[in-house]
Amino acid sequence: MKDPTLAVLPFANMSADASYEYFSDGVTEEIINALAGINGLKVVSRTSSFHFRLQDTPLPEIARQLKVGTILQGSVRVVGKRVRITAQLIRAYDDTHYWSERWDRSLEDIFAVQDEISLLIADKLREQLGHFEIGEHLVRPATLNLDAYAYALKAKFHFNKWNPEDVRQAIGYYEAALQLDPNHAPSYIGLADAYGFMATTTFMPMEEAWQKAAECTHKALVLAPDDPGVHYQLANLAFFTACDFEKAAHHNLRAIELKPSYPEAQQYMAFLYLLKGQQTEARQHLALALDIDPFNQETLFYKGYFLYRTGKHEEALAQMSTLLAHNPKNIPALTVKAYLLLKMGNFSSVREMMGKLPGAIIIPDEVLGIRALSYLMEDNSTAGEWLPRLQKAAQPPHAFQAHTYLFLAYAQLGQHDKAFDWLENALSYRSSILLLSFSDPLASPLFHHPKYAIFHKRLYPPIQKAEAISNGHQPLMTEQEASNAQARLLALMKEEAPYLNPGLTLRDLAAQSGLHPNQLSWLINQALGKNFSAFINDYRVAQFKMLAKDPDNSHISILGLAYESGFNSKTVFNTYFKKTVGITPGAYLKQLH
Repeated sequence: MKDPTLAVLPFANMSADASYEYFSDGVTEEIINALAGINGLKVVSRTSSFHFRLQDTPLPEIARQLKVGTILQGSVRVVGKRVRITAQLIRAYDDTHYWSERWDRSLEDIFAVQDEISLLIADKLREQLGHFEIGEHLVRPATLNLDAYAYALKAKFHFNKWNPEDVRQAIGYYEAALQLDPNHAPSYIGLADAYGFMATTTFMPMEEAWQKAAECTHKALVLAPDDPGVHYQLANLAFFTACDFEKAAHHNLRAIELKPSYPEAQQYMAFLYLLKGQQTEARQHLALALDIDPFNQETLFYKGYFLYRTGKHEEALAQMSTLLAHNPKNIPALTVKAYLLLKMGNFSSVREMMGKLPGAIIIPDEVLGIRALSYLMEDNSTAGEWLPRLQKAAQPPHAFQAHTYLFLAYAQLGQHDKAFDWLENALSYRSSILLLSFSDPLASPLFHHPKYAIFHKRLYPPIQKAEAISNGHQPLMTEQEASNAQARLLALMKEEAPYLNPGLTLRDLAAQSGLHPNQLSWLINQALGKNFSAFINDYRVAQFKMLAKDPDNSHISILGLAYESGFNSKTVFNTYFKKTVGITPGAYLKQLH
C-alpha cells in the first residue's frame, strides 16, 4: 500500500497586525514537523510547501507539482491574548474539502492546540487514506515560556530568508529566547545553524563563526541528545572544522535515523556519497530529498551538483543557470557553474563571469583560484605567473580555498608529486575544503596515480550504514490475536451498528471494540484490506440498500435514506455509492421499482 502524502500550505495570517506572519508561519512549521515524524506518512517539507505562498496556483496543480494526494490549509488570527486557528483537509485530485475544524484558545494553550490539531489531522488522514501508527502526542514543547517561543519563531522566520542581514537578526532573536529560557535546545540549534551559515558564506571570520557554532551545538547536545538537528550540526562541524569525513557521515546518518524525512540530512548524505564516489547511494538519498522537498533551492543545487559529478555537464550547467536566475547571489551555484565552464573548456566565459560577480559575494581566494585555473587550463605556459600567486595565498593555515586551488593547479599542470605533497601539507591544517576538491572532476588528472587510491582511502573511510527504518506497517498483533479481534469487530458492527453514528471516528470504534486505535487501524487496513472510511461506508451503503427496498420507506427521499444510513454528506454518499455500486443512487432506485 502506497504511503499517504500530504502538503501543509502556509497558514494565512488573519491578524490585524501583519507582523504576526512569523507566528502563523511558526504554527504551520510545528504542524509540518509533527506530522513528518509519523512513520508511513509522507509530508512535504516547509520550504517546498511555502514555495506557493504568493502564487495563485490552483490546489490540484500544487498537489501535482508536490506529488501529494491531500492538502492542508488553514489560518491563524491573534487578538490580544487569544488565538483562533482554522484548518481544513482537501482531497487534491478533485479539490474536495472533506474535513474542517476551528479552535479558539488562549495563547498560553498554543502548544496543546498544536498537538490537538496535529493529532486530529493525522486521525482524519488515517481514516481516509490508510494505516500508519500515531503516538499519544505529536507536539512536545521545548519550552513553556511563551515569550521565548515567540522569539524563537521570529528567529526562524528571519533565518529562512537566507541572507546575512536577516541571519544576524535571527541570531539576536535566538539569544533573546535563551535569555528567557537558557535550556531551550531549538534556539541553540538555530544559533549553530546561523553561525554555520555565516562561516560557510564568510560573512563572519570562519574560525570565530565555527567556534560559536560548536559551542551552541554542544550545549544543544547536552539538552537534547536525540534531536536530529543536533546530529546534523555535529556532522557539519566534523566536516568543516575537523576534516573528519567518517564522523560527519556517522552523525548525519544518525540524524536520518532519528528523522528520515529530514531533507537537509538526506541532501548532505547524497553529497558525502558523491565525494566518496558512491553514485548509486548518492542518487538514492538525493531522490529522497527531492521527494520531500522538490522546490528547495539547496535540494535543487545538489541535483545539479550530482549531474556535475556524474559527467552530465550540459544538464548540470542548465540547472545551475536556473538557480542563478532565481538568486544571482547563490554562491555554491556560482562556484559549480564556474567549474562546469572550466571542464567544458569555456575559459573566457569563466573569466567574464568572475568579472561580473554581483558585489563581493565570493571571497578573493576563490576568485583568484578560479581565474588561475582558467588561464592554466587554457595555456600551461602561464604557470610562471599564476602558481606563485596561488602559493602565496595558500600560506596561511586557514586559507582553505587557496589550499584547494593550489592542489587543483598542480593536478592540471601535471605536477602530480607536488599535488600530493601539498595535499599532505594542507591536511595537517585540517583543510576541510580539500575533502570537496580531492575527488572533484577538476582533479581527474590524478585519479590514476598510484598515490590517489591511498589518499582516497584515508580521506573517505567506509560509511557505516544505519539500520533500516521501519516502514510503519509491522504487525501489531499475532495471527491469533488478529483473528479474534476481527471476529469481535465484525460482531460489533452487526449487533450494535455503530456505523449509523454519522460522526463515528476510528478512535470511537476502537474504544467500543476494546482495541488501541493503532491496532484497529492496522486490523482494518492489513487484515480486511480497506481504509477505515471505506470499511464504515460499505456498511452504510448496505444499510441504504436495505432501507430502499422496504416499501414502508418509499416516502423518504434518497438523501433522507442516506442520512438514516449514517452518511452526513450528500457529496460523500453520492460519490461513494457510485464508486462501489457502479451506478448513481437514483438509478439504483429506478432498478428496484
